[in-house]
Amino acid sequence: MLKKLDKIRFRGPKRDEFLDLAESPTASDNEGSEDILVKPRPSLRDPEELRDPAGSGSLNMATMQDLRSDSERLNEVKGHLEIALLEKHFLQEELRKLREETNVDTLKQELEKERGRRLDLEQKMSEADQSLTLSLSLSPEKQQKETLCSRLQKWLYDRFGVYIEDFHFQPEENTVEPEEPLSAKRLTENMRRLKRCARPITNFLRNLSALSNWHSVYTSAIAFIVYMNAAWHGWAIPMFLFLAILRLSLNYLIARGWRIQWSIVPEVSEPLEPPKEDLTVSEKFQLVLDVAQKAQNLFGKMADVLEKIKNLFMWVQPEITQKLYIGLWVAFISSCVLPYKLMGLIIGLYAGIKFFIIDFLFKSCPKLRDKYDTPYIVWNNLPTDPQLKERSNATVSRRIQPVVSRSSLATIPSGVSREDDSGRAHNTKKGAFHEIFNLPETERPLPVCENGWRCCLINRDRKMPTDYIRNGVLYVTENYLCFESSSSRSGSSKKNKVIKLVDITDVQKYKVLSVLPGSGMGISIATPSTQKPLVFGAMIHRDEAFEAIFTQYMKIVTTGPET
Repeated sequence: MLKKLDKIRFRGPKRDEFLDLAESPTASDNEGSEDILVKPRPSLRDPEELRDPAGSGSLNMATMQDLRSDSERLNEVKGHLEIALLEKHFLQEELRKLREETNVDTLKQELEKERGRRLDLEQKMSEADQSLTLSLSLSPEKQQKETLCSRLQKWLYDRFGVYIEDFHFQPEENTVEPEEPLSAKRLTENMRRLKRCARPITNFLRNLSALSNWHSVYTSAIAFIVYMNAAWHGWAIPMFLFLAILRLSLNYLIARGWRIQWSIVPEVSEPLEPPKEDLTVSEKFQLVLDVAQKAQNLFGKMADVLEKIKNLFMWVQPEITQKLYIGLWVAFISSCVLPYKLMGLIIGLYAGIKFFIIDFLFKSCPKLRDKYDTPYIVWNNLPTDPQLKERSNATVSRRIQPVVSRSSLATIPSGVSREDDSGRAHNTKKGAFHEIFNLPETERPLPVCENGWRCCLINRDRKMPTDYIRNGVLYVTENYLCFESSSSRSGSSKKNKVIKLVDITDVQKYKVLSVLPGSGMGISIATPSTQKPLVFGAMIHRDEAFEAIFTQYMKIVTTGPET
């Protein structure tokens, strides 16, 4: 380092060209004073001053000052050199960063790509020019064909482009329609609309049934002759199409104001009731019950039909499905062997004979139908799912019954018949039946009411609320009508009621609350011992109970009580 400084010192400018101490930076002076040792050198003076002995003191002082000024200037030079080195290092770093950022190689590659693209574009432009010159050189006929093709493509796109763009493979989501709230007015209006729409269909079906039943012999004979002639000549389908056109023509004339009525069976016009604006609560409730009953019956019939079809194809009844299987094989082989014209003739003639003659004979003679009408027999013998369930339950009960009977034979004492034992075997929830009502052991509930009918006994002779209404179960035996109160204890029968069927003077259906719609859910029993008839109300199966009580009552009255 000292050697470099000496070289710089002797090669550099004169001392007078350096900056003064006041202008030199202080930081470089401090840093350079610690690292570099400056060798003092003698200043160049005149020889006369050195030789003067009298001025030796002044000479020393001047020398010291020159040495100090030289050291300070050296320090200043050192600081400038360090600054220059730092600037050089900084500039090298900046140059390296600029080279990295510019990345001359990538720039060269991009430049080559741009040149390639420019060449491709020039080549395409040249090809386009060539094709344009060729098209201009083509004959006017070819140009006209190209214009026609472009026009046709444009017309097709304008006509069907919307549907092509709208086409997609994924199905659209099903939107749920908002349901209307339940309203009595809306319900009655929909029922009237349904009746009006179903009237033409019902009239058409009635006319077909009248033709099949020969309601009008003259009309049915003409229809039979015309149909068989059309089927023989192969005009059955044109005939049906002509009839459809004729019907539409008649409907057009009727819509234009003509009065044309043609029907085999006279139409019965139902009286139209004027719509009521305000319905009472009872009328609304009755309307809802009627609609619910019709919907229940309709859905039940539809379910029966679908279940029968399902069971037919699922081999639930193998002997029935076997007939269908054989018939399908015969039809398949016939369609493969026989010509279609002959097949159409056979099917048409069979349909006419079946509709006009065979169905008439079967409807006129039910026994003949039950024996020989194969489709009718097959359809009636097809079971529904509830019928299959009942059959399976009956089969299980028959399997269990012999085991129970064999085990019960050992418990029957000697000298007691099975009939007596079966009379005692029926027990209620609170004990043996005859013990609950203090009846003979032979008295037991009829099969129709083995479990009884739940109801409430209304005794209008009593005034206390606890005696006025009692909840319980009603039973019917051969000679008695028994009511078991649910509040009575097993050892007490004070609240139970036993009525002899012979003592009953009147049995009627009863409606407890007149404000409710329908015929009620009660039965009134009049006896000589009560001032007002006893009422058994709130019976869900009221009609079944009334039929059983009334039948047994009439049997007892006509034949007399059994002793």
